[in-house]
Amino acid sequence: MIISIVAHIAHFIRGRIIRTCKTDQYIMEKQRTDTGNATAWLALAILIILLLYFGQTLFVPMFYGLFIAIVLYPICRWLEKHGFSKTMAISTGLFIVFLLFAVLLWLLALQFNAFLNDLPELKSKLQPALANLQKWLENNGNISIASQNEWGQELSGKLSGDAPNLISGIFNKTVSGLFTLFITPVFAALFLYNRKDFVLFLEKLLGDKYNDRLHQVLGQTILTYFHFIKGMLFVYIIVGILNSIGLLVLGIKHAILFGFLTAIMTIIPYIGIFISALLPITIAWITKDSIWYPIGVVGVFVFVQYLEANVIFPRVVATQLNISTWATLVAIIAGGILWGVSGMILFIPFLGMLKLVTDNVPEWEALNVLIRRNEVKKNKKD
Repeated sequence: MIISIVAHIAHFIRGRIIRTCKTDQYIMEKQRTDTGNATAWLALAILIILLLYFGQTLFVPMFYGLFIAIVLYPICRWLEKHGFSKTMAISTGLFIVFLLFAVLLWLLALQFNAFLNDLPELKSKLQPALANLQKWLENNGNISIASQNEWGQELSGKLSGDAPNLISGIFNKTVSGLFTLFITPVFAALFLYNRKDFVLFLEKLLGDKYNDRLHQVLGQTILTYFHFIKGMLFVYIIVGILNSIGLLVLGIKHAILFGFLTAIMTIIPYIGIFISALLPITIAWITKDSIWYPIGVVGVFVFVQYLEANVIFPRVVATQLNISTWATLVAIIAGGILWGVSGMILFIPFLGMLKLVTDNVPEWEALNVLIRRNEVKKNKKD
């Protein structure tokens, strides 16, 4: 009896040891697998970043074309249902985009031409304004006029020495910009014309398991960006009109040019408004006799931006991307590092598409938590 009990105990202990060893082995194998997966994802992320950086010349116009194609798809589909051939529908959609840009550029060109005509007068008023600024710096900043002039001469010499590089950089940027303007509609037309082939490619790539999710994400993306871009066009028009009215009330010259230029530059979130506001603020400082006019210009832009963020945008834009501010800032900075201004513009739609994907893929819920905007619920304790 005692021998039997001892044998049972030994058998039990042996089984526990075997199970413990197997469990430890499983844990170690799982840790190795998780480490391998993390390493693979990190390597993939680095590869994508390098590919985006060195492939900027290809990817920037291609993705501009992709987003134009996404916005034009509902229009082209509607035209095709009403008797247009695919080629005619795509041509009509691109012509509408071209017409909108042509009208906008024409209006801005008229205002810019008027600005150039007034440039000599602005230069004549700039000299006494700079003299007053130098006196103010001498009286309040203890910086003598001689030191200011010496610093200005040094800066002018450096700029003159860098003139060839500056001209070369401007030429390269101009050529790159013209290439992007030319090739972007070509990419948009090709995306629209071959859209079934691209969808079929994604279906084959993801497999039958994800086909339903794929079509759901594509449908949401098309509807979201169509309504978003349509709403943003109205937002830019309203903001441009309000900016122009405010500048006209202050008596700032070329108010329409500056008003709509500032509205358009808000396409670059957080940064565009500051860059575009510098010129009208400077004009107000040069042409007016009081410091309150530049302050008034700042007040107009701040007030209109407040209305845009809290009243106009929520009411006019039917579907918002619903992206968190943290994720937006990361996308802007990352886009600026990789692609410059184009990256600041394009990475926001990228982030919106990634958010739509994570909404429909439960495995990526952790990433969705970082991207989505969390609505604050009232009367809810942490």
